[in-house]
Amino acid sequence: MALPSMQEVRSETDLAVLVETYSALLFRVAHSILRSRAEAEDVVQDTFVRVIEHRNKLTDIRDMRVWLVRIAWNLALDRKRRIKPDQFDEGFAESLAARTVAADHALAEAHEMQAALREIDRLPSAERAVLLLSAMDELQTAQIAEVLNKSESAIRALLFRARTRLRQRLQKGHRA
Repeated sequence: MALPSMQEVRSETDLAVLVETYSALLFRVAHSILRSRAEAEDVVQDTFVRVIEHRNKLTDIRDMRVWLVRIAWNLALDRKRRIKPDQFDEGFAESLAARTVAADHALAEAHEMQAALREIDRLPSAERAVLLLSAMDELQTAQIAEVLNKSESAIRALLFRARTRLRQRLQKGHRA
């Protein structure tokens, strides 16, 4: 059995560093779209499969983080198109609810979260995309623009409209 070359060792090390550095972010990106832990984990794995497939071109990539988020985002969107709407992971909203509050408050919070998630799903796709990407706080407007292939001013406008529309819908729901 032959020993791996230095190039192979370096690439495996680089891949391990990428996985360690970006897995959590890519999971959050995929989970925000798919709302299923298992599906999001599959997307993260598929993203790193793409890295392996493009390993010879990695030195040409300007911003690794944005490139990886774009791949995960697109893979998650493709996967979501294949999932039926009734496959919504009810546990997703519950997982977002605070764990340090009383059970009745946590349940109420989970119901509010489900309502917010339903309203986010009803947003126009471009507004929903910028809202989800911006909600992760790790992506700045310029990076979101690059992921979605839009101008920064378009991203700011979409984000403003999405937040305004979501706020109005949620306030209307609370009054009902």
